Amino acid sequence: MNVTYQNPGYAHSIGSILLFQTEEQTPFWSDAILHFYPEIDGTALAARTPAERKTYLEGAFAEIYERTAAEMNRKAADYNAHFAKYKSQIEDALSDAFELDARPLFNDLTGNVTLNPICPRFLQERYFDVFYMNSERGALGLSMHEVIHYFWFHVWNRHFGDSYDEYETPSLKWILSEMVVEAMMSDPRLSAVNPYFPKENGGCVYPYFQDMIVDGTPVLARMAGLYQHNGITGFMEAAYAYCVKHEQAIRRHIAEAEKTF
Repeated sequence: MNVTYQNPGYAHSIGSILLFQTEEQTPFWSDAILHFYPEIDGTALAARTPAERKTYLEGAFAEIYERTAAEMNRKAADYNAHFAKYKSQIEDALSDAFELDARPLFNDLTGNVTLNPICPRFLQERYFDVFYMNSERGALGLSMHEVIHYFWFHVWNRHFGDSYDEYETPSLKWILSEMVVEAMMSDPRLSAVNPYFPKENGGCVYPYFQDMIVDGTPVLARMAGLYQHNGITGFMEAAYAYCVKHEQAIRRHIAEAEKTF
């Protein structure tokens, strides 16, 4: 397993940002850029049509990219060096967690260093985005979250024999994959090098999972218990059955959290 970080250029950065600026996106996703780029006028942005919004953001981020490109290139080099220090220990932890040899798998993952504060991942294309404002430690923590997804769905697909098309938002399988990361990150070999673990440090899962209580029990506590008492495929089966049983409550909590963010 390996991640190679690179600056893919302005076109990739703006394309990544625009993924979260569609009419369907909630403020949880679309407003993230406003927290990091005060030069973006949120009121003016909201008043524009989708086409005008795209033009406005393309111009604004072209200027931002011009002044930050050199820093993004340096960050990519720093991220590569820092990841290399912990690669072997991460592989050992993933091998144990997923009951396989992680070393020959996913050696072609790419971490694209971008202007986007949201960091999407693309399973079949084998790349994910990393926000350039992250420190080396922050980038590693985020990358471990994404790498867990690649291994999770590798084992999931092999076990269930379903389609990778079912693993994207708003699928329940996607929701579960985001929900389980904290439990799997609890391995000391991973948590020790993740500055976002535990949740008191910001958390390594979306914030709406951190306060989600279903049937009287915090969801993350339930996931941790299922993980501790099952092998990986048993965990997948039990965790998914739990999500199916409580799907309405889970989706309602997420919808409410995203709207009020």
